[in-house]
Amino acid sequence: MGILEHVKVLESKVDKEIDFAKRIIEENVQLKEKDALNQKRIEVLESLLQAFKEEQNAIENGILSALNRLNQFEDAVEKKLSPASDDQNNSEQADSEQTEPGETPQPEGTGEASGREEGNSDQPQNVAE
Repeated sequence: MGILEHVKVLESKVDKEIDFAKRIIEENVQLKEKDALNQKRIEVLESLLQAFKEEQNAIENGILSALNRLNQFEDAVEKKLSPASDDQNNSEQADSEQTEPGETPQPEGTGEASGREEGNSDQPQNVAE
């Protein structure tokens, strides 16, 4: 091999290395562009995530507020109903005080007026009597 052939082989290798370097530079530029796009996407996703967290907190606070209002409403209803139930308990106590000791108050339509005696409720009644 002569010197001229060695120079041509060397030139060929240099051209290949220059082409390789150009490809690497182009790929580097493309990767930087992709990186910039990905960074923008990350920023957008982070802002969406932050907005989602804020919205979630607002929803949780709204639910807690609604539950508190519901509890207050229930308490108010119970307070309004409790005097009515106290009045009912007082009238029941007054009724029980009117009955004699050992006697249980019976609803209307029971007892002797209905024709049944205590203890005989299992036996059929004779209506014709």
